[in-house]
Amino acid sequence: MKANSARTGITKRKSSGGVVDTIKTVVYAILIALVVRTVAFEPFNIPSGSMVPTLLIGDYLFVSKFSYGYSRYSLPLGLPLFSGRILFHSPERGDVTVFKLPTDNSTDYIKRVIGLPGDHIQMKNGILYINDQPCLRKRIEDFLYHEGNGAVIPLAQYIEALPNGVQHRIIKMGDNGPLDNTQVYDVPPGEYFMMGDNRDNSQDSRVLSAVGYVPAENLIGRAEFIFFSTDGSARLWEFWKWPFAIRYSRLFHGVS
Repeated sequence: MKANSARTGITKRKSSGGVVDTIKTVVYAILIALVVRTVAFEPFNIPSGSMVPTLLIGDYLFVSKFSYGYSRYSLPLGLPLFSGRILFHSPERGDVTVFKLPTDNSTDYIKRVIGLPGDHIQMKNGILYINDQPCLRKRIEDFLYHEGNGAVIPLAQYIEALPNGVQHRIIKMGDNGPLDNTQVYDVPPGEYFMMGDNRDNSQDSRVLSAVGYVPAENLIGRAEFIFFSTDGSARLWEFWKWPFAIRYSRLFHGVS
């Protein structure tokens, strides 16, 4: 009986030690994931069409947190442990950037950096002007925009050239929409002017009451590459449809 009791005790100690080791492994894994998410890369998904054609609804991408340095919004839950930014690197014009919406400091937005501090931005007849100079745009093939109800709408697609040489695609329904002729926006020091590539379907810095200028502190990071993309045709439980819903051509596609 004594021998049996001793063996039972050893077994219990081994079992207890195994549970503790498992808990430690899980805790370490969570801590490592939090550190990576805070200082290196964070995943985001695209829920709206404001950045079409560059980003599509259903794209999942990684954002580099180190590109612009760190602020309180780099931390989980935006913990207010410090103010401003540390190791700050200013965004470049044309970067596709994730930021906290300035009007509530909690909602994540993704747009393109168009205006830098001190710039003058204006839209005239659908053409973007930066510091009184028009950004040239070149008409290319129509973009076929897929609506949620299955309808396909052809939209005018252009390649737009920014003053620093960055070129990117935009789409438009026309050149006389509500945001195609605007006031002059004078970008304040330490803030940025953001616009969506889907120019006629993007609530961005042109709408001062909803978005407005984005302070440097609100920047989260720069969009780097798409690691997954789905067209939404397969529900979570329809696993047999998953292979047909994946947009394979967009996997590991860089964001520019």
